[in-house]
Amino acid sequence: MADAGLIRDEERLRRIEAVTDATLSRLDAADLFDELLDRVRDLLDVDTAAILLLDTHAQQLVATAAKGLEEEVRQGFRVSVGRGFAGRVAESEQPVIIENVTSDTVVNPVLLTMGLRSLLGVPMFARGQVIGVLHVGTLRHRDFTPDDVRLLELVADRASLANSARSNNLDHTAALALQRSLLPTQLPDVPGLDMAARYVPGHATGIGGDWYDVFRLPSGWLGLVIGDVSGHGLQSAVVMGRIRSALRAYALVSDEPAEALSLLDRKVSHFEAGSLTTALYAMISPDRTTIRLSTAGHLRPVLAVPGRPGAQVPAHVDPPLGTGRRSHARRQTVVDLPPGAVLACFTDGLVERRREVIDVGVEQLLDVVRPAPAEEVCATVMAALATEQPTDDIALLVVRRRPAHG
Repeated sequence: MADAGLIRDEERLRRIEAVTDATLSRLDAADLFDELLDRVRDLLDVDTAAILLLDTHAQQLVATAAKGLEEEVRQGFRVSVGRGFAGRVAESEQPVIIENVTSDTVVNPVLLTMGLRSLLGVPMFARGQVIGVLHVGTLRHRDFTPDDVRLLELVADRASLANSARSNNLDHTAALALQRSLLPTQLPDVPGLDMAARYVPGHATGIGGDWYDVFRLPSGWLGLVIGDVSGHGLQSAVVMGRIRSALRAYALVSDEPAEALSLLDRKVSHFEAGSLTTALYAMISPDRTTIRLSTAGHLRPVLAVPGRPGAQVPAHVDPPLGTGRRSHARRQTVVDLPPGAVLACFTDGLVERRREVIDVGVEQLLDVVRPAPAEEVCATVMAALATEQPTDDIALLVVRRRPAHG
């Protein structure tokens, strides 16, 4: 009999592992948890199964999925950590068994209305922290065994992995969608200029806060921006969106790039504390002959003029945005943009390489940026420098002043 019980337990474990492995690839939370809870009810021979996930801000458990207790989810049941059955599981971070359910042992009226007699709940963990509670119940008295507890803990572990994978995928997808929505879908058609751009998300470390922007100003000047918010993931993309919008607003009230970046620095320091951001803001004159630019910790752009090798613009690099260091006013540089000249602005993902100083990548960029149509320059640069699987976002913005004959 003991051997038969062991075989039964091993079979139950295999069935749990099989179904939870399958759910890891799913993004739909309802499908993911519903299938898991159905299998749990079958394997443990219980009447109800439910998952409550932790709302970390409110420190409350929220009914997220249930089988046999669907009303709990429909009512949006919440319970504070430490209160009621699920709250005690989360607070103690240990399994809790209630052999006889009463109004003194639970606070959720749905459990009493259902007529549940016995409950078993276990915590769900991710990175060592409680993220929720998985519990099962029976309409008849049940003495849950240590084997039942171990099996439910295994299910909780697998559910936590599935939820984390789903959350990471959703965050990555949301960040990518947000980032792409904030990048210009089409660069403006500006007389006298030819423009092209590239954006490649970093796949190894996730989406970051790289962006570029091009906009016309009422004065007739053209604004060019490229920047990089530190970090990766959805939060960096959100911060990037706010900074991008703020810089557009400051560009409307300031005719000087350095002044616009100074205003932006105050905004980032106050409202985006902890977000280190680099940015380059350039303005091209209405007659397209002059560029004013200021850089806040960002790599200097490359300027390729007909008859001369490409070189980085000799601009002063001031501190990044949000550092709080203001030993002197931000500076700006004025350079000529002759007919046929190309300005290439980029983020560090284009020129950084593992085990190489960044100067190596910059030198490679200088070798390939030549006076040519903007789309051709973008294609040449990406073919030469973006040959590896990117570990960081790459943004590239190329502007060329059309030759007098073109």
